[in-house]
Amino acid sequence: MINLEQDFACPAQTLWQILGQPDRVDWVPGVAGCQLEGDVRAFSLPGAGALKERILDLNHEQMRIEYSCIESPVPFAEHLASMQVFATDTGCRLKWQTRVLPEKFEGFIQQSMAGALLRLEEILSKGGA
Repeated sequence: MINLEQDFACPAQTLWQILGQPDRVDWVPGVAGCQLEGDVRAFSLPGAGALKERILDLNHEQMRIEYSCIESPVPFAEHLASMQVFATDTGCRLKWQTRVLPEKFEGFIQQSMAGALLRLEEILSKGGA
């Protein structure tokens, strides 16, 4: 299980304006585009192929999204992730968890998640919510 937590110096709702839009992908490195059809989002990854995720839960009140990879160039036996935004005294905190099998792919997924957190910081620092 991969557990990442990141504090952001912005209101929780500002971060959620980005993460709560399943088809918004400017914060995901390596993704050229996204199409949302029903509860499935399809990513275009130049040089790597296509990726599809099913949105299992999108709760705007709790600022929580849960999703699972259902099609990928990486042969996952299992992939389940959730992101939740919490208000803090100094802004907000993102808790992002991902369970992936086989475990040998955890390092790759964790690197991707860390890259996405850096992009979120950049976007928020420029007022891009």
